[in-house]
Amino acid sequence: MKADIETVIITGATGNLGRAVADAFDARGANLVLVGRSRDGLARHFGDEGARRLFVAADLVAQQHANAVADAAIARFGRIDVLCNIAGGFRMGEPVHETSDETWQFLFDLNAKSVLDMARAVVPKMLESSRGCIVNVAAYAALKAAANMGAYAASKSVVIRLTEAMSAELRAHGINVNCVLPTTLDTPQNRQAMPNVDPARWVAPADLAGIIAFLASPAARAIHGAAIPVSGTG
Repeated sequence: MKADIETVIITGATGNLGRAVADAFDARGANLVLVGRSRDGLARHFGDEGARRLFVAADLVAQQHANAVADAAIARFGRIDVLCNIAGGFRMGEPVHETSDETWQFLFDLNAKSVLDMARAVVPKMLESSRGCIVNVAAYAALKAAANMGAYAASKSVVIRLTEAMSAELRAHGINVNCVLPTTLDTPQNRQAMPNVDPARWVAPADLAGIIAFLASPAARAIHGAAIPVSGTG
């Protein structure tokens, strides 16, 4: 394995966006640490691991699992250059005054705590080498919530605030931290759930993956703490 090949951790790798991000970094020859809920799921989507792929099954709302991801990346490839926090999810909730503890905790664990856990696991490794890029996925809804989306919007707003704080803390150490704010992704699941909406108005996963890959490239070295809206082409 060449020492100068970048190593990229991608959480939520088996999702539509995770697979697109993996494709984008694979195209530029990176080592991929692909994180999903099960090895079977990772193998189903990506085939064999091969020389440049490492599969890690993890529950990212458990700190020890996040730590295991970072340790596995170092053990296999000797470095971590990029962390893409893709893992997350959406749930149309109740009105704020009827929001259950279960809905609140589910969305904050999935969307915010997963980012915190991975930061605690990966940032110390990046600080040792004084370099790195972190790209988080928040949501356009974090800027302005709609009805019955209070818990979701709040959880994604936390991702923006974590991004800003991390950027302020890590910029002087050679680590860039930014996030993207997509609107609805054009996925088979969303097409099925919203058959009367023109998907041309949505964000193609490959397009969002290209922006994430850009933010994790030397071309974006002057961008710090940004929350970049990505609203599609329609």
